[in-house]
Amino acid sequence: MSQPTDHGHSQAEIDARLSAPPGRGDLRDVVYGAIDGAVTTFAIVAGVAGAGLSPLIIVALGLANVLADGFSMAAGNYSATKAELDDIKRLRAVEERHIRDNPEGERRELRSILAQKGLSGQTLEDATDQIAGQREKWIAAMLEGEYGLSQVDPQPMRAALVTFAAFLIAGAIPLLPFLASAASAFHWSVGLTLASFFAIGTLKARWSLSPWWRSGLETLSIGAAAAGIAYAVGSLFSI
Repeated sequence: MSQPTDHGHSQAEIDARLSAPPGRGDLRDVVYGAIDGAVTTFAIVAGVAGAGLSPLIIVALGLANVLADGFSMAAGNYSATKAELDDIKRLRAVEERHIRDNPEGERRELRSILAQKGLSGQTLEDATDQIAGQREKWIAAMLEGEYGLSQVDPQPMRAALVTFAAFLIAGAIPLLPFLASAASAFHWSVGLTLASFFAIGTLKARWSLSPWWRSGLETLSIGAAAAGIAYAVGSLFSI
């Protein structure tokens, strides 16, 4: 089966791909939001069910969690990604100032960075001249070589929206049997939630070298452990 990173190698395909690098992508935010949404909502469902409270309370607390905690996670991810972006901007300004005030020193640093990549001799000197002659390329090379930063800036709002959407979708799954007033709603909730954990893990495997079943079982075991703890705690307060 082809992997998501499979691509063509014609010159046109190479130019198009390198002109618009994907950056970090949304995978981290999707997995982060989905797992936390499923875990925290089911933790509430399991805890309240373990305490023997009514399905109405389960739905009310579950919906409150999906909206409030989902927004909180999205806001937290926005702030963290914004802080990361602000730091990148700060470092870019530092490098711009260094290139302006001490171009020879920055040129030596650029040469060392290129040498670490395997260039040497006249090729190294020519590459240094070429990059140093293009201010933006020079800054980008310094940011990558000195700080390990990608040339693609993170997007705080996109990260927040993706996290919130993943949290809402996955977090709603444990509540579906209660919203539908299904018989044995808690047992259905357990089954659907465990299935969602496994599905999240198998989805994650598309960007991993691990087989789908191992990734699915890993995520399932993490979610099941959290759910078991929540249910056990709720059982202590059974009425």
